[in-house]
Amino acid sequence: MLTAQQKTLRKCWYAVMPVHHLSDGPKPFRLMSEDIVLFLDADGSPVALRDRCCHRTAKLSKGWCENGAIVCGYHGWTYDGTGALVRIPQLGPDTALPAHQVESFRAMARYGYVWVALDEPIVDLFDIPEDRDPGYRRIFQFYEEWKTAPLRMMENSFDNAHFSFVHRSTFGIADRPKPKKYEIVETPEGFFAESCVEILNPPEAHRVTGCTTPTTTRDMKNAWYFPFCRRMDMEYPSGIRHIIINCATPIDDGRIQLVQLLYRNDREEDCPTRLLIDWDAKITLEDKEILESTDPDAAIDVSRRVEAHMMSDRPGLLMRRRLLDVLHAHGEEEITAA
Repeated sequence: MLTAQQKTLRKCWYAVMPVHHLSDGPKPFRLMSEDIVLFLDADGSPVALRDRCCHRTAKLSKGWCENGAIVCGYHGWTYDGTGALVRIPQLGPDTALPAHQVESFRAMARYGYVWVALDEPIVDLFDIPEDRDPGYRRIFQFYEEWKTAPLRMMENSFDNAHFSFVHRSTFGIADRPKPKKYEIVETPEGFFAESCVEILNPPEAHRVTGCTTPTTTRDMKNAWYFPFCRRMDMEYPSGIRHIIINCATPIDDGRIQLVQLLYRNDREEDCPTRLLIDWDAKITLEDKEILESTDPDAAIDVSRRVEAHMMSDRPGLLMRRRLLDVLHAHGEEEITAA
């Protein structure tokens, strides 16, 4: 699927960057092949505009902010949070301004990130109850570019069968390629998958898992939210919950920005933030290397029989079917390079 060409998928929320990264001025981003600029208005709320001045088409992200407005770095034309032109420095104070407008997009701050929808959203942003629970800490693990498609990343997130192979250097057990259980329930927001897997527990992971045995188990509750977000709630026998939130934000048809947030019901002295970032980074690098070797432009073939019998492939088939259903409901067909 050529994600960036599906108009319906413009009507969804995508995580773009941490809100605090806008504190020192505007930042550019490419979302669904659209160049946008992000900045904070006078109230500190995020704003998303097309990254293009109405005057000479310079990128507004090359400018700066003044009193919650963005100033073009070419000639000083200034726009407010709605994209309306509010100042041309070369004109006198009594001169009427032309009714120029930079296209604006929907933006909001949630979970420490700026979320943007290019068109009127058809789905609400999912809830993370731990974000308002004082018993949990929120950790910004990373946001980085991956050369893959969002659907590929989401399929991989629910594929427990790859653990023993892709993650053999971190937690995968070579002779345990099958989870103890794998149950899937469809929900209005997507679906929910529950499983239990045995994993390696090397010394460098002892503080992550909260135990020192050579192997341990993960009770995994994995939720998919349309179109490209997931929540993986892992609980160890120690009682530690390690909850990863991912959003695969489409940059264009061959690239995503993968956002990863972590919630933990422990304290910094129990397991330092740096250790948690470094351990999960090793694991996600293994995923990144294998996913970047796959074809990002794969048609959504919900009739594939070769994998339908494998429980680990069922989530991917459900995602594909749900995506097609939503596209069809909005009068749109899947767009591929074929």
